[in-house]
Amino acid sequence: MKLPLTVPTSAVARNALVLIAVVASGAALYWLRDILTPLAMAIFLMIMIDGVKRSIEHRTPVPSRFAGTAALVVVVLGFLLSIWIIVDGAAGFFTDASGVSASIGPRLDHIIADVSGLVGVKDPPTLQDLIAGIDLRGWLTQTAMQAQGVASGAFFVMVYLGFLLASQAGFRKKIVAMFPDRGARNEALEVFNRVRGGVEGYLWVQAVTGVMICFVAWLLMRAVGLQNAEFWTFVIFIVGFIPVLGGAIAGCAPPLFALVQFESYWPALILLVGLQALLFIVGNMIQPRMQGDNQNIDPVVVLLALALWGKMWGVPGMFLSTPLAVMAMAILAEFKGSRWIAVLLSGDGEPYAPRKTPPEKPKGGGWFKGLPGRGKASHEKDPKEG
Repeated sequence: MKLPLTVPTSAVARNALVLIAVVASGAALYWLRDILTPLAMAIFLMIMIDGVKRSIEHRTPVPSRFAGTAALVVVVLGFLLSIWIIVDGAAGFFTDASGVSASIGPRLDHIIADVSGLVGVKDPPTLQDLIAGIDLRGWLTQTAMQAQGVASGAFFVMVYLGFLLASQAGFRKKIVAMFPDRGARNEALEVFNRVRGGVEGYLWVQAVTGVMICFVAWLLMRAVGLQNAEFWTFVIFIVGFIPVLGGAIAGCAPPLFALVQFESYWPALILLVGLQALLFIVGNMIQPRMQGDNQNIDPVVVLLALALWGKMWGVPGMFLSTPLAVMAMAILAEFKGSRWIAVLLSGDGEPYAPRKTPPEKPKGGGWFKGLPGRGKASHEKDPKEG
């Protein structure tokens, strides 16, 4: 009989403490979601502002002293414009002057009758019969409250973002105080740069592939004559930042709307086949080549992160699920005791690809501009300096 493996007591205790800490942290994240969700979105926007700022400095003739202001204006306006377009477009969806909203009921009755005829049902139910047991008023009230919550959440995100931007200078001083040894500080900066690089790489890939998908999708929707094509194009771009679920919404929502708008099924079929083929090509051929090593995350982990953060934080958690997984893998890979978790999260067992060139010294910039990068302590001078 094979004897069981003997695990040291210290390792068992450590793993038990880690498990308890993870459960407690998850409970805290869930209970404090109303406070932490806008803060997480603000931090996410702050990382975006830092990336846009560096892009403006390197790729435009805008002076460096104005790059931060320009990046802040671009990101904040883009965020608020996205909220406004989604809320305004959803509110006007059922009140447009095209007459599509008035024909939803009869058209759905016709579709139900056709589907029932295909499966052999002689007496198909109507839409009114199907929704008779649904509390439609309560559902509409809940939807209105959620829309109000989106608006109030956006306000708190802007408040958090303003305070985060105002505390940047103090944050640099705190980093120096937390890591007086410059070697430890350089290592901390390297971890931050990896986290920032992973999040920015994810945003860049999703934005570029989203523009590709939206352009072709807009051409398809305009070709079949789908109404509100611009609104659906914007929705496809926004939901593209939600892994798995975003692709399902982008590939199914416009064809479903086409079923209601057109008497024929051909426009909906054309949109369904075209969008699914487009999403398949981009998701399996273009996107993996662009991702590189920044998002070396196991697909199962992406799915679990989507479910976990969606359960805890709702829709904002779905948007932040992949960036949070990237950040977790980058941080866990830096510590010996938690590197095994980063290995499990990674796609190929290597949280980071091996360096092909010698590592560079951390460069100042962004949040850490002006931090000393050599020597042993912040108050010591380099011997070569005067």
